[in-house]
Amino acid sequence: MKGKEPVFTGAATAIVTPFRNGEVDYDALGDIIDGQIAAGIDAIVVCGTTGEASTLTDEEHREVIKYTVQRTAKRVPVIAGTGSNDYAYAIDLSLHACEVGADALLHVTPYYNKASQRGLVQYFSKIADNVSKPVILYNVPSRTGCAIGIDAYKELAQHPNIIATKEACGDLSFIVKLCHAVGDVIDIYSGNDDQIVPMMSLGAKGVISVLANIAPAVTHEMAKACLDGDFARGAQLQLDYLDIINALFMTVNPIPVKSAMAMLGMCADELRLPLCTMTEAENEKLKKVLDSYGGRLK
Repeated sequence: MKGKEPVFTGAATAIVTPFRNGEVDYDALGDIIDGQIAAGIDAIVVCGTTGEASTLTDEEHREVIKYTVQRTAKRVPVIAGTGSNDYAYAIDLSLHACEVGADALLHVTPYYNKASQRGLVQYFSKIADNVSKPVILYNVPSRTGCAIGIDAYKELAQHPNIIATKEACGDLSFIVKLCHAVGDVIDIYSGNDDQIVPMMSLGAKGVISVLANIAPAVTHEMAKACLDGDFARGAQLQLDYLDIINALFMTVNPIPVKSAMAMLGMCADELRLPLCTMTEAENEKLKKVLDSYGGRLK
């Protein structure tokens, strides 16, 4: 089977869901979306890990997807996080995302259930069978306790509606094997900002990025350099921005990036429990790193 039509190439932002006084702050979300597009980002991923989807109510989850699609207004593709550990709910949410105009669906490995590889193949295949928009898998075993293996990937890659995967396993040896096994059949995106260039040098088509929340133009430029074959330029950017990438993961994502966005006046530093804001010492450390980049974060 030949490669499938990509939803995007380059850099997609896994956008935060801004909150204010316990509610979704749609004014801030709209400004964030507009700023991302103005900076040249290639796609927007809404209601993923960085978007705190796990603490959104069902009504909020649906409304945030709908609002993002409407605000984006076809300027860039919108990929909606509609994964779950419950097949029926994942389908219901996915059908809603398709109905309101999302361009693709991001489906994380089902958490807590500890599905077998056979179960994962059946789960993702059945989802892909029953939705009208393409499916991007999301492998992040550090979050879910469940990982897609190479043999399962080989089976899933043959499904005509499974077009890509966001790989956040962090294991470059596994990524090499994955690119060898299915890289000519489905698109592979880095799910880790510190591995954008290494993964793209192996054939990944881009990144779904946390960094891009505060540096969309830079993240786009890094990915574009790789797509253009200028890996020296991409590598230099990867190294130049490693300090801020590391700072954004000094504790659990999206805690630091929300703090950084608050420091930059983009949204409130507000999360939902069990996530909580950083300590004063952590914020001071993050601010020092932000200040060191000056106007280069854009």
